[in-house]
Amino acid sequence: MIRTALAAGLASLALPFSLVESSAPVRSAGELRLPALTAYASPDPEGVRFPRNGEVAPFAKPGTSLLWFGEFKAAGMVSASIELTAPLGVRVTVRLAVAGEPHDTAWRGDWERVPAAQREVSVVGTGAMQRVLAGDFAIAAPGYARFALSASEVRAVPGRDAAPNVKVAALVLDGAPTADAHFNLLPRRNAASVHLRYPTDSTVLVTGFYNEVTAVDDPVTTYYMATGFARGYFGMQVNSPTERRIIFSVWDAGAGTNANDRSTVALADQTQLIGKGVGVVADVFGNEGTGGHSHLVYDWKTGSTQRFFVTAEVDGTHTTYSGYWFHPDKQQWMLIASFRAPNDGKGLRRLYSFSENFGGATGHLRRKALFGPSWIRLASGEWQEITTVTFSHDVTGRADRFDRWMGVEDGRFFLQHGGFVSGFTATGTAFTRPPSAAPPRIDLPH
Repeated sequence: MIRTALAAGLASLALPFSLVESSAPVRSAGELRLPALTAYASPDPEGVRFPRNGEVAPFAKPGTSLLWFGEFKAAGMVSASIELTAPLGVRVTVRLAVAGEPHDTAWRGDWERVPAAQREVSVVGTGAMQRVLAGDFAIAAPGYARFALSASEVRAVPGRDAAPNVKVAALVLDGAPTADAHFNLLPRRNAASVHLRYPTDSTVLVTGFYNEVTAVDDPVTTYYMATGFARGYFGMQVNSPTERRIIFSVWDAGAGTNANDRSTVALADQTQLIGKGVGVVADVFGNEGTGGHSHLVYDWKTGSTQRFFVTAEVDGTHTTYSGYWFHPDKQQWMLIASFRAPNDGKGLRRLYSFSENFGGATGHLRRKALFGPSWIRLASGEWQEITTVTFSHDVTGRADRFDRWMGVEDGRFFLQHGGFVSGFTATGTAFTRPPSAAPPRIDLPH
């Protein structure tokens, strides 16, 4: 038995529009079905388990919402239904709230402050999946929208906690605006990774690469990588709500750039740890190529500029790569680690920076950081500033997530991704920033 009670009033959703790329989602009989396993959880992104297939049980923790985000290319009315399963006899009242992207030019992707149209519907569980009509919602103009599903009441059978057994399979949308709507329908919920590519003269030997990074938004599972090169990368990471790290890694040679298990990489191709700083943990890594890993647990601050410098010392067919970081508390440079890389014998090359969302649970949150000024040091000791970069993104940014940008702000480059905010930067776009006053002064530890 299904009882429906719809809240009064129909709010208009104002959605600005600038996206033109899209991948065609799978539809059945004109409907757009959004699996629950592609949604996000709020307010605790880790508060709900999202299996790779099947249903999601989001209401075990009171106050939790499931969130779906998508871009509409046309205005109109959409009809929304929920596919859910509730235990026999359990009465569940769910609320669906739909919010649109504001026209405010200061919009930062803070969906919690956006007014939403809301509907409530009650259903009595049968023990089997039911499709429950939540009502009609107005999409006033093209752009992104957020659909938030929560449970305002789960009336349990006496002696039983029914909330963990209320499971959601999908949100189903129907109506003209769904024809060209774009939602990421893949289980991978990460925001697209975004990159800066720094042009350098391949005929010169680069022995140092300096860069600065200032985090603007840095939710958990963010990695802002400052000084990347052909054999490694160096940057700062948000590992959990209570732990942040400075990370420096160097890949093995040969098959180690592709292997997942270091035991399969020949000893002659493995990097060797030469030295590390006080408090630094050094180990090996796998699953994304293999190599030497090092990190320092340090609570770097949002809005505080972090300074990174990586050096290359060539010795025949080997190169020793060393990562140095300027410690804000001690006001001095410290060694994170030095790794001797075999089958190399070259300087720093293919220089880049990136911003990565390495955990899908927080893929709906905005990440933004400022990069630069960026400098390279040549074997002669001469410093050259890098003021032009090109933008690129990973495969997720091709067809699944278009909320990905770069640009110039306050004289520095910025990378931004996530948040489901309209606008994107096409891969290959070049940007130039104004030059800084002078090269960095770096006093490395002996």
